[in-house]
Amino acid sequence: MTKEEFINNTREKYKKLHLYFNENTIRIWSALESQFYGRGGVSFVAEATGLSRTTIYEGLQEISSKTFAKRKDDPKERIRKEGGGRKSIKETYPNIEAELEAMLEPVTRGDPESPLLWTCKSTYKIATQLEETRGIKISQRTVCDLLSDLGYSLQSNRKTNEGGNHEDRDAQFYYIYRRVKEFQRKKEPVISVDTKKKELIGEYKNNGREYHEKGNPVEVNVYDFVDKEIGKVSPYGIYDQTKNLGFVNVGIDHDTAEFAVESIRRWWLEMGSTVYKNAKELMITADCGGSNGNRNRLWKYELQKFSNETGLSIRICHFPPGTSKWNKIEHKMFCHISKNWRGRPLTSREVVVNLISNTTTTKGLKISARLDENQYEPGKKISDEMINELKLKNAKFHGEWNYKISPNNQS
Repeated sequence: MTKEEFINNTREKYKKLHLYFNENTIRIWSALESQFYGRGGVSFVAEATGLSRTTIYEGLQEISSKTFAKRKDDPKERIRKEGGGRKSIKETYPNIEAELEAMLEPVTRGDPESPLLWTCKSTYKIATQLEETRGIKISQRTVCDLLSDLGYSLQSNRKTNEGGNHEDRDAQFYYIYRRVKEFQRKKEPVISVDTKKKELIGEYKNNGREYHEKGNPVEVNVYDFVDKEIGKVSPYGIYDQTKNLGFVNVGIDHDTAEFAVESIRRWWLEMGSTVYKNAKELMITADCGGSNGNRNRLWKYELQKFSNETGLSIRICHFPPGTSKWNKIEHKMFCHISKNWRGRPLTSREVVVNLISNTTTTKGLKISARLDENQYEPGKKISDEMINELKLKNAKFHGEWNYKISPNNQS
C-alpha cells in the first residue's frame, strides 16, 4: 500500500469512526493504525486524522505497557486520569459569582410572581466586560451556565420594553446603584418599598399547585366576587437591601401614601431601629407611581412627619416610569412570598400574615409580617402651602426622581 493510499484509507475510516471515539480509544486506534503501516506510520496517521503525533505516541506507549491487557478489559477504567482536564471556572476564580452579580446589579429586574431574575445585558457583552474590567477570561457559554445557577434568565429587548423608555433610564439605574453603595459603606439603612398586588380573602382560587391526595383537590369558589365583610388585603413591603430582611404591613383598607409611610414607620420601630442603632440617614428606593409615587404630595408630607419623629434624614430615589420590576423588593422578596402561598386559598387575614412570616430562602431571607387594621382615608389633599413648609431638597440629577427630606429641627 502506498503512502497516499494509506493516508486516504485512514482518513475515510477516521471520518466514519471519530464520533464514536473517546480520549482513550482514539489514542489506541491511532497507535494501532500507525503500527499497521510500519515506519513513518505515526506521521501518516497524524496527517490523515489531524491528531497530534504526541497523542499517537502516547497510544503506542499504552499498548506496549504490561498492564494494557488488564486495563482494556476493566469496565471501571477511567477515560481521563483523576484530576485531569481543565479546571472549572469556579475553581479558577472562586469569587466569579459575586463578581458577576455585582456587575449585573444595576440592570437586574424580576417578576414578583416568579423567582427568576432577568438581565438586559447579553451574555457576549458580560463575557467581554468580565475580561476587560476584572481580567477574567470566560466564554459566553460559561456565562450562560453561571447566570442559570444564580437564578437569572436572559431577557430579550422586546420583553424588557415596558413602555416609552426615558433617555436617562439607565443613568438613573446607575445613580441609584451608586447611592445605595454609598449608604451601605456608611452602614446606613437602605430599603426597597412597594405594595404587593391586592389579594382576595376567602375560599378563592390561588394560582399555582401543591401536592394533595389524588382526586381530593382543595375546593374553592367558582366566582371571585369580593366578600363584603373581609374583602381584600394590601401587603406593603419593606426590604432591607443590606441585611436581606423583610417586613410586610398587611393593610385591610385603602392603599394610600399615609398607609405606605405608616408601613415604613412600623418597620423602623420593629426592625430598623434595632438593626441600625446609630443611623442618621435612611435611603428609600421606590416606584414612580402608586401610594409612594414621586408626584404624590401626601407621600412627601407623611415622610416629613416620619423624619421629624425619628430625626432621620431621608433620601428617596424613584425608578423611572415603566421600570418597576427593577426595584429590588420585586425579585428579592415578593416573588418568594408568591411562591410560598401558591395553590393555597388565602382563607383569612391571619393566614396571609402567617404565610408571609414563614417565607424564607436558601440565601437567608427572613420576613416579619403584621396586620394593620387602621382605616386610611383616600383622596387627602395637600396644599401648596403645606408643600412649601417641607424641608425638601431636590438632587441636581433629576430632582423629580431624587430628593432628600430632612427633619424640621435640623439646620
